[in-house]
Amino acid sequence: MPNALRSRHHLPMSVLARASRGYLAFSDTVFDAFLDPEMVKRWFAPGLGEIQSIEIDPRVGGKFTFVDRRDGEDIAHVGEYLEIDRPNRLAFTWSIPQSSDDVSKVTIEITPQSEGCDVTLVHEIAPEWAMYRKEVAQSWKKMLDALARAMDPPVVDEEEEAEEE
Repeated sequence: MPNALRSRHHLPMSVLARASRGYLAFSDTVFDAFLDPEMVKRWFAPGLGEIQSIEIDPRVGGKFTFVDRRDGEDIAHVGEYLEIDRPNRLAFTWSIPQSSDDVSKVTIEITPQSEGCDVTLVHEIAPEWAMYRKEVAQSWKKMLDALARAMDPPVVDEEEEAEEE
């Protein structure tokens, strides 16, 4: 897979890293949180670095760049949207140019439930990155958890808020 996606829709001989989570929010709200720069700032790379910039062109063929600062270094995460089927499915390429020339693919499936929705994220990585499959899945799971917190901020009791001031 070095240097480019081998196929627009599938990476031959790829290794799959999966993460999933349920949400109380409706499918369209969750879907939109992946394409709204202000929301992405609230859930992307939790605990890893400070978000420096988010640029999103939310259309098939559109590009995105998420930049966070880790240990004084800006790390860019870039990609291109391959599929946007609101509110069910989102697919995009994914790469971190500072780390590798490889380009992988991420697919997000959103399934409506009676109360909210379920999200399944699959990151297709090249076989040479197979040893990192678990870490990739855990990183996405942390982001899905952060997304839940971003969409449903904790309610602060007025008495508690007054005590903190």
